[in-house]
Amino acid sequence: MAAVSWKEILLLTGLVVGCYWNSLSCGFVFDDVSAILDNKDLRPSTPLHNLFLNDFWGTPMAEVTGVVGRAELLSSIFLLAAFLAYTKSTGPDHSIVWAPIALTVILVAAATLCKEQGITVVGICCFHEVFIAQGFTLPMLLDTLRQVLQGKDGFPYAVLQTLLKLIVLVISTLLLVIIRVQVIQSQLPVFTRFDNPAAVSPTPTRQFTFNYLLPVNAWLLLNPSELCCDWTMGTIPLVESILDFRNLATLVFYTFLGLLAYHSLCYRHSSAKIVIMALSLIVLPFIPASNLFFPVGFVVAERVLYVPSMGFCVLVAHGFKIILHKGNLKKISWFMIGVMLTTHAVKTFNRNWDWESEYTLFTSALKVNKNNAKLWNNVGHALENQNNYARALRYFLQATRVQPDDIGAHMNVGRTYKNLNKSREAEDAYLVAKSLMPQVIPGKKYATRVAPNHLNVYINLANLIRANESRLEEADQLYRQAISMRPDFKQAYISRGELLLKMNKLTEARDAYLRALELDRTNADLWYNLAIVNIEMKEPLEALKNFNHALELNPRHKLALFNSALLMQESGEPKFWPEANRRFLTYVEEEPKDANGYFNLGMLAMDANENAAAERWMRKAIGLQAGFRSALFNLALLYSQSKREMDALPVLDELLRHHPEHIKGLILKGDILMNHKKDTQGAKTCFERILRMDPTNVQGKHNLCVVYFEERDLPRAERCLEETLALAPNEEYVRRHLSIVRSKMAAMSAAGQPLSSTEGANVQAREEKQKRVKEGVEESLDSSQSDKRTKGKSSKEIKDIEKKRAAALKRLEEIERILTCVLHLNVTSYIVDLQ
Repeated sequence: MAAVSWKEILLLTGLVVGCYWNSLSCGFVFDDVSAILDNKDLRPSTPLHNLFLNDFWGTPMAEVTGVVGRAELLSSIFLLAAFLAYTKSTGPDHSIVWAPIALTVILVAAATLCKEQGITVVGICCFHEVFIAQGFTLPMLLDTLRQVLQGKDGFPYAVLQTLLKLIVLVISTLLLVIIRVQVIQSQLPVFTRFDNPAAVSPTPTRQFTFNYLLPVNAWLLLNPSELCCDWTMGTIPLVESILDFRNLATLVFYTFLGLLAYHSLCYRHSSAKIVIMALSLIVLPFIPASNLFFPVGFVVAERVLYVPSMGFCVLVAHGFKIILHKGNLKKISWFMIGVMLTTHAVKTFNRNWDWESEYTLFTSALKVNKNNAKLWNNVGHALENQNNYARALRYFLQATRVQPDDIGAHMNVGRTYKNLNKSREAEDAYLVAKSLMPQVIPGKKYATRVAPNHLNVYINLANLIRANESRLEEADQLYRQAISMRPDFKQAYISRGELLLKMNKLTEARDAYLRALELDRTNADLWYNLAIVNIEMKEPLEALKNFNHALELNPRHKLALFNSALLMQESGEPKFWPEANRRFLTYVEEEPKDANGYFNLGMLAMDANENAAAERWMRKAIGLQAGFRSALFNLALLYSQSKREMDALPVLDELLRHHPEHIKGLILKGDILMNHKKDTQGAKTCFERILRMDPTNVQGKHNLCVVYFEERDLPRAERCLEETLALAPNEEYVRRHLSIVRSKMAAMSAAGQPLSSTEGANVQAREEKQKRVKEGVEESLDSSQSDKRTKGKSSKEIKDIEKKRAAALKRLEEIERILTCVLHLNVTSYIVDLQ
């Protein structure tokens, strides 16, 4: 290893920082969304061991895992560390040093966990051991092998030493491979022809194309002027004939590579050693992505060139060093290397802006390649995420024109039409996508033929048509078709369970969710959905148990928190209230803008007679949602129950301003106006409004009768109560009140008092006159009239009449007191029941 000065370190660090500082302002784009933002493995609540069971995307490795499932940069770091550790495995006396070898094995495992190509560092170590540490050349190896086979000499010590070290590395590598194969359950990843068209092409197109991709990658290293985030689908047209001129590029590549390999393998000088290590860094890590041994899920991927670029840089640096020793080219070479560094730095800096957002990334890719339907789709997705559906649709439609058989593009068109509320066009697009799917064959498993995300066409189409109540069975058939094509299609069971719940087929819905749980018992949403089915099936205890399962997996599952707390609250069991309160509090932490959480906290506080807390939570709910009907009414009810009727009135006014037909609010307001403000006219207005909306409302009708009674219009009160009794003949309190009113009317008649409000006015006038008599200002007319009323009667008769009148009035007052009390209590009791 060459010594590196601190000046060189500072220069290199400054160059890197200068090139990449602007990338800090970029967001998460492309695969970042799936691998980071939506990856449940990165959440604190996820068990740590899931990292070893799931791939880079958070998907179980036993299901959909791919070659691109690891981070290339992190793998490159461990790969270099493993190689550097191995270079220390030979002692000064050429003995074996085992500690670096053990460290190498550990670092190889780490590199492989990050990215499968990390295992290729073992091959790099082998090249280093044979051609660098032991100083062999290819002719020397062949000669040694010939001598051994002829039996002339035994194995040289150096060869035995090399074999021993390499055997240790190879055995460790085989163990890693076995573990990796076990993790993916001995199944290679499943890719579609859209991911890698050449992989499903016939011979010789497949071979011509795969070999042509090698010079394409080499050109990206040599001249990275046109970079693209995605090279799948039709980015690189297939090489279908030997007469295709692109085969010349393949021939030139192999010729140049062969010359370099010959130069490095056949000579022992330092230049040959540098070249052989550079070639090993270029070739070996690229082999897993080369398609030459097994197909991968891409045509070209710039990320797999990270490690090969190290070897390429070694070659460039070595060539620059050779040119420097030629005096006449020294200045030119320095100028050229300066130009190269400057142009590449500027290119890197500008390229970083392309990664600012998904929209900028994919539109930059379209400048390089317009034949890739995936890029058109991805620009559409970026616009879709901005809710710009009209523009997104144009890109999705272009994707279908570029690749007419792209199922995903037609699905995107359908989804966008749905977002634009064009259901007919959406259904047509989904039907086109469905027609491109393979025909269903009973008992046939489609895991190797159909991309799992393409099966979503059945889900999307079913979700669209089930909005029509007459097509629910048709939607169910689509869900079952998806399940028949892939029995482990979890989302199909989930969606079908939702549909069956809507169809009130509760037992089948429960079975669908249970089947989905067999596939994934760690899905909190599934436990939540099952709990909802239990609620519909009147199984509250089972529902609560399943809600708790969901919360065990995701303690901050918002819907499970809310609905389980609501279930506890409605159970009527005070022992559940503290836990319900805790869950509502957690819910409002997650959803601080949802007024329903605060409202239910207020209801719990009311149940617990914690009036101050109840008022605070209700006020919070109303502040978040103006006109929140239930919160406004229950806050007014809380004030009424707390003897704060005057505080309840403005709340009721706000309630009725937003909801003028709120009958319970009108009844409560009428009660307060009549019994606490003595505003019978205002109360009458409330009850009459109720009856205009609902003439058969018994409570409103009865309370209006009470108003008539308070106005001393007994005949009208009697008629009103008779009408109320006709509406509710079984209501005993109405019958009893009618009897009381009639008794009072009889008593008042016997006492000679008026029964209506008009007669009451005359009574009031006479009372005023009697008051003036006592004050000595009675008119003579009244005296004469009094004389006329008493003329012809004895003093005894007059006294008897007055006594009977006084007794009748006393009895009348008692009846009135009882009736008023009874009627008032009746109104209040009905108001309390409104909760």
